[in-house]
Amino acid sequence: MKVSMTNGTLNYLAKLEKENKKAALYFMQDQDKTVAYYEGEEDPVFAEGRDYEVVEAVGDVKESGFVVMNNIPVSDEGRPVFEDRFKKRAGSVESMEGFQAIRILRPVKGNTYVVFTQWRNEQCFEDWKNSQEFEKAHENSGPKHKEKPSFIDGKPYITKYQMIQLED
Repeated sequence: MKVSMTNGTLNYLAKLEKENKKAALYFMQDQDKTVAYYEGEEDPVFAEGRDYEVVEAVGDVKESGFVVMNNIPVSDEGRPVFEDRFKKRAGSVESMEGFQAIRILRPVKGNTYVVFTQWRNEQCFEDWKNSQEFEKAHENSGPKHKEKPSFIDGKPYITKYQMIQLED
């Protein structure tokens, strides 16, 4: 499965949706940014998009919900280690109340992986973040871990979005 994302104004992304009838697009927004998200088997649908290969996928992305993207720069040498960690993860996030989907996304260009999680609402994400399951899942490389794993190649950052529906 492939994933592609692009940013733009709401009007611009609505125009892209009309031009891409073959591809189902999802839209999400934070205070000052709107993102169009595509996943499927088609080649990239955005001329100026960020393209990814899916390393792991659980659940179905929904048209409504709260999205958190953990953007993690990974060194070329560290890619196998990073991906292997996710393939061997305990999977405790899937059992959390309000969990909808997770995608581990390998960049086609560049070095920044995206760990995409979707939740029913922001409170469900906060409950996960404050849970013992979160602590256990992140005990070797999480936000409280003093030393970052050797495969990290820059400062990770998080982006958060609310799913939105475009009006016809």
